[in-house]
Amino acid sequence: MDTSSGLEWPSDLAETARKVKSYIEDFLETVFPPAQTLYQASRHLFTTGGKMLRPYMAVKACEVVGGSAEQAVPAAAAVEMLHTFTLIHDDIIDRDEVRRGLPAVHVKWGEPVAILAGDFLFSKVFLAVSRGLKDRGVPSETVARVVEVLADATGKICEGQMLDMSFEGRETVSEEEYLAMVERKTAYLFKASSQIGALIGGAGEDWVERLGEYGRLAGIGFQMVDDVLGLVADEAKLGKPVGSDLREGKKTMPIIYALSRASVEQRKTILEASVKPERMGEALKLIVSLGGIDYAKTQARKYVEAALEQLKPLPETPAKKSLETLAKILVEREF
Repeated sequence: MDTSSGLEWPSDLAETARKVKSYIEDFLETVFPPAQTLYQASRHLFTTGGKMLRPYMAVKACEVVGGSAEQAVPAAAAVEMLHTFTLIHDDIIDRDEVRRGLPAVHVKWGEPVAILAGDFLFSKVFLAVSRGLKDRGVPSETVARVVEVLADATGKICEGQMLDMSFEGRETVSEEEYLAMVERKTAYLFKASSQIGALIGGAGEDWVERLGEYGRLAGIGFQMVDDVLGLVADEAKLGKPVGSDLREGKKTMPIIYALSRASVEQRKTILEASVKPERMGEALKLIVSLGGIDYAKTQARKYVEAALEQLKPLPETPAKKSLETLAKILVEREF
């Protein structure tokens, strides 16, 4: 799999994703009968698998400090279940009807079941960590730290989602406010992924923090590119509706930058796209012509460059190369 830049996804990403998905499916089957509606709704988004970027980051962070990839798999699975729980609830909040090329959970089963499916997955995050890591010989004190990191990340995600929602009713949002939101809503789970991998791998506190910073910076870059793709990507590749950020009045990096450069009339056109669908095409063209897309891409690359700096002191190993490639791919991808 490649991108328009010629970069290729890490060669072992698919194998790591397969192991994580298999672990999730086996784990969910042990805690709920497959015939149950709640089970079916909870595992719905795992059908296509997703990109599994956060679990991959957790596994490679474990390996890069000398740990075993197999030990990290339960925690990587927990990260993906946590991420999926947030997607299920996000789709309800944003009224998005498609996710990963499939009907959103709330579309297929209704909002009450979707809320419960998300809650169910969230509860199993910590069960997967506590049982799975102990079964693979991870010390109890490390398991406790992993639980703490994931719990903290969950709270930050909720804070970020609330900030994101609060921006929808505002005409002006600063870049600083946007970054505070993105750090919580998106980057903290990347940070947590790399931190728990480092913890399981037995890293000292300095490398837990350094790899966490790598994840945080890469996560901010990832979200900025997601903002771009949400406006101009191929919808079939993206697996979710393009233009929904404009329709919902969200203030993403390209939109914030374009609004800061727009005339009064141009601002009106962009802001009205949320209530006048016929203005969507014109608003998108303005965001592009005012430099919003290019600015977001440039900023995303800067964050990834900063993320790569965190890895420099590490010895040259396949795991380090994988983390470097992953960070670069996050901002050069097309979906």
